[in-house]
Amino acid sequence: MGKLEPKELKAVIDCIKRSRAAVVPPKVGFDSGVHRILGDLCLVVSTDPCLGVPKSWFGWLLIHYAASDVAVFGAKPQYCTVNLLGPPGTPTRLFQTVMRKACKAAHELDMQIVTGHTGRYEALDDLVGVCTAYGFTSLREVMTPGDVRPGDSILCTKPLGLETLVTFAQVRRDPAKKLFGELRAVRLSRQFQFQSCVKEALALSKMPGVHAMHDAAEGGLVAALNEMAEASNVGFSLDFTKIAIPREIHALVRQFRLSVGELMSMSSTGTLIAALEPDAEQRVLRRLSGLKIPARIVGTFSESKRRTIKDQLGERPFPNKARDPFRKIGL
Repeated sequence: MGKLEPKELKAVIDCIKRSRAAVVPPKVGFDSGVHRILGDLCLVVSTDPCLGVPKSWFGWLLIHYAASDVAVFGAKPQYCTVNLLGPPGTPTRLFQTVMRKACKAAHELDMQIVTGHTGRYEALDDLVGVCTAYGFTSLREVMTPGDVRPGDSILCTKPLGLETLVTFAQVRRDPAKKLFGELRAVRLSRQFQFQSCVKEALALSKMPGVHAMHDAAEGGLVAALNEMAEASNVGFSLDFTKIAIPREIHALVRQFRLSVGELMSMSSTGTLIAALEPDAEQRVLRRLSGLKIPARIVGTFSESKRRTIKDQLGERPFPNKARDPFRKIGL
């Protein structure tokens, strides 16, 4: 469920014609595309679906999913389109509620919704939203997952698995209360706004020494790091002991007997992975601290193509395929 595997996706998009204007065409592991408008001026574009999330968050997430991907490529998201599609019988008031929250989210990001489509269709059995966001920047300021350099430090913002944790607390309320305690479960269920990295991505994109960024959404750390390494033709070593992991995630791991690979594959929308020069580490950490974004240096990219992880048990190969445990824990 979710994104196609890299080989499948490559087979699907191989038929797309390439043009000189598309300076970053569709690629595996790239969540945005870039095309030249005039001279050095470029448009960064990203599109994302929103489905299967609580309706109270729907409009906010719909905007931030796509806006985050544009920001990760170094451009401020400025405009967007919004499609809202529901099954027959979807009440008008639900469309209104979702759109109002989408409008509020767009306004907070200083984005303008310019067009869209709303309707009811027999083929659907739940609400589906699609947002396409775009922003302008110069070609020299575009940042992609393929811009990692050997020797770059790996930075990770926010604790691992927060998206999974908050969704579990919202969707599976009774089990969450038993595992985490009632008060903590209720608090977690309301913490949906961390599922955006627009603010920190825009801040880092303007800092010298930051070379590449990728969010840890579907497939978590496993997908993000492998996609950056593949796109940049580098390897990496991840120190798992330095990853911030909430105690509630450990409770989920024990309850559902999750492997380390599944833990690292947890969808963590809003968590940002960045590649930066070692000399930039302290400047970047101070900047993120000022934004109240927790972050840690958790590894290093290398010229060697080896991808490894180390923890208390030693060093071993990094997983080559994400195994997101969403379905395993009933989400």
